[in-house]
Amino acid sequence: MIRICVSGSKGKMGSRIAELSRDDASLELSGSFDAGDESQDLIEACDCLIEFTTTEATVKNLQLCEKLGKAIVIGTTGLSASEQEMVREAAKKIPVIFSPNMSVGVNLLFKMIADAARVLGDGYDVSIVEAHHIHKKDAPSGTAKEMARIVKDVSKNIEVPIESVREDEIVGEHTITFDSPTDLVEITHSAKTRDIFANGALKAAKFIVGKPAGLYSMKDVLGL
Repeated sequence: MIRICVSGSKGKMGSRIAELSRDDASLELSGSFDAGDESQDLIEACDCLIEFTTTEATVKNLQLCEKLGKAIVIGTTGLSASEQEMVREAAKKIPVIFSPNMSVGVNLLFKMIADAARVLGDGYDVSIVEAHHIHKKDAPSGTAKEMARIVKDVSKNIEVPIESVREDEIVGEHTITFDSPTDLVEITHSAKTRDIFANGALKAAKFIVGKPAGLYSMKDVLGL
């Protein structure tokens, strides 16, 4: 049985991850904590920490996992370039999954975008619209940035504008449009509940425990 610890236990994502883990016979929720709680002993008692919190808390807990030799799944978005470099450095010592989106469907979307950009070529204008709830702090979303990066990698430095919408309680919607004088291709993913991210994080935790040190993504988890 894999022992997981959940950071941000009072948040919407953390609390849901903890709740869903109790329904999985292969997992044991060995601990959970939130801002202001003592976390070192709880992390030490687990096999993997699942981290969906703030950038500041993520950096602190990443350092604890590195110190204690524990695997970590990071779903926090909005990390700066220097903070992402800290993730890469930690991954030289411990197994780390770092993904802008833990959803299985969104990671399939990433693959579809790469295929579309490769097949459609340079004759299309590409744009992205992403929408989230009013409480989301970072914009554009990490998922939208990854979508744009994929297109730029395939199409060699094409600029991809991103429109961000923050309203109501939208869980997460992402649409990429390939527009040409002769046709228009759209690929959309719409999250109905946060469970898609929580389930993806639990799948990631089961994948990462026992792996050698390194930086992994949901592509590795899903074999994409």
